[in-house]
Amino acid sequence: MKRLLLRALPAAILAAVLVAPPAASAAERTVAIKVGPAPGTPAKYDRVFVTKFGSPKAKKVLVLIPGTNGGAGNFTLIARAIVKRLPSFQVWAMDRREQALEDTSRMVQAFKGQITPQQALDYYLGWIANPAISPHYTPLQGKDFTFMKNWGMRVNLQDTRRVVLAARRGGRTVVLGGHSLGASFAAAYAAWSFGGHPGYKDIAGIVAIDGGLLGTFNGMTTAAQAKAALAKLDVTSANPDGPWLNLLNIPGFSWTTGPFAEVGALAALKDPNGPSILQGFPLLPSILKPSYRVTNEGALGYAFDASTSPKVLSLIQVRAGRQADGPEPRGWQNGEVTPIQNVAKGFAQGPVNGVDWYYPARLNVDTDAASPMANTPAAKVLGLSFPFLKDVDVPYYAFQTSLTAARNGVVGGAKAFAARSKVPKGDLVTVNAGTTTSHLDPLLAAPATNRFLKTVVPFLRDKIR
Repeated sequence: MKRLLLRALPAAILAAVLVAPPAASAAERTVAIKVGPAPGTPAKYDRVFVTKFGSPKAKKVLVLIPGTNGGAGNFTLIARAIVKRLPSFQVWAMDRREQALEDTSRMVQAFKGQITPQQALDYYLGWIANPAISPHYTPLQGKDFTFMKNWGMRVNLQDTRRVVLAARRGGRTVVLGGHSLGASFAAAYAAWSFGGHPGYKDIAGIVAIDGGLLGTFNGMTTAAQAKAALAKLDVTSANPDGPWLNLLNIPGFSWTTGPFAEVGALAALKDPNGPSILQGFPLLPSILKPSYRVTNEGALGYAFDASTSPKVLSLIQVRAGRQADGPEPRGWQNGEVTPIQNVAKGFAQGPVNGVDWYYPARLNVDTDAASPMANTPAAKVLGLSFPFLKDVDVPYYAFQTSLTAARNGVVGGAKAFAARSKVPKGDLVTVNAGTTTSHLDPLLAAPATNRFLKTVVPFLRDKIR
């Protein structure tokens, strides 16, 4: 989902290198869209990236925003499936402005078969354990990107509006959606004021894929909570990552989430039955290492499947089957809803991948404070306001997985949104798949077993005018 050192490229060169990945059809391409300034941010980062799927002649566009640590690659498989079933739609998968921070050069080469996944692993991570490896990737330092503490909901929504307005050109109808946190931002967009202009006036519907507001996820209401959350984004000796979310909780290594997932996916894609190149890697967290030897495909399944993946990584989980029986190294036996090769494809699509290496933690801080969609002290501290919630009058679709099913978070949040707005009666569609799907299944499941695909297509076909 990232581009090779885009921050260093002038606009003309940038436009030339942003091409579709090797497996893409002629109807898929990636473009950069210029956005407005962000506080304290160098102008070279004032752009976002959109991968477009489907016919440019389509009169309707579904814009999708990725979730926490996610990117446009997460939507590749589902976007292709949607435009195949609904030729009147394009799907625009959005990458946020931080994608420009990444060097995916070796990922692209490995995807094209020009180097091996092992060589990609050595370049990005192997040098940490073996300093003799050269050349190698040089990670960015949080102290040089403290301005990303400002990259929260306000900045992201302004960026998203530039994408929405681009999608609307030529009189096209736009539906705004997203996955997880991206769904929360889609709901926020509808109620946001863009210089007095209501967000919902730009769109014809909302598609919330396992996300939303109004109690969907955690909430934050006090000024003290907001100030404490902001303070945690400062660069300190104990927190060298500063504004970046660190899912693995290894200080200074927040960025490794991306290379670990992408290299693992590439290995499973290119050499599924070979011995895992990650299992013996000393820096891979022990929670991702089974006690028996596995193949590259077996290692990917162990890390992502809900039956073996640790609870702390619930945001990346799927229901893909089980570890295969038989001699070691053990492979993977597909089952349930998502084939393990779909996981590999979703995280190893060349320059458009599914993990955000330098994800701004401010996005999550703001989402927590936005949850009540009210003028709370926390919202005031963070500059969040939703003056047009009561006026939103577009159809709303919400899909819920096991992530919040125990408390009915996504469905409950969608119903609360409809109750406090003017979502037309009969135009709220909720799907509770909490007993059969995990968080990434709506994006990666096979079409025959993908309940999201089976329900969102009728919504888009019948509810979007």
